Amino acid sequence: MAKKASGSNEKKAADKKASGKGNAKTEESDNKKGKGGDKLKPATSVNVRHILCEKQSKALEALQKIQEGQRFDKVAQEYSEDKAKAGGSLGWQVRGSMVGAFQEAAFALQPSTVDKPIISPLVKTQFGYHIIMVEGRK
Repeated sequence: MAKKASGSNEKKAADKKASGKGNAKTEESDNKKGKGGDKLKPATSVNVRHILCEKQSKALEALQKIQEGQRFDKVAQEYSEDKAKAGGSLGWQVRGSMVGAFQEAAFALQPSTVDKPIISPLVKTQFGYHIIMVEGRK
């Protein structure tokens, strides 16, 4: 029993070391590969906005408005059906605090601004259809 506990502690320590911030080897190899701005750095939280619609047709309408150049926050005020209706802001959300598909989409997005948003395609969750944008990552 003691060996098993010791082994799992060693594994945890190794995992912690590997995922530690400022891992010089990882940063060095990323720089050598020339993946400057394309690859998103790992983040533990995102400053996220969304538009939530129960019906897909309404969500598609909102998506079209944004693609036509309307501000994300203005479209959210008009179309979103949740508590974040005032501009769609959910604030800073940590990994693990959002539902699966929503979280995957949010952490995959490049940060952008409400007037020139980089948005997700429609994301379906048990709450409805979301259009997601991220304003920051850390």
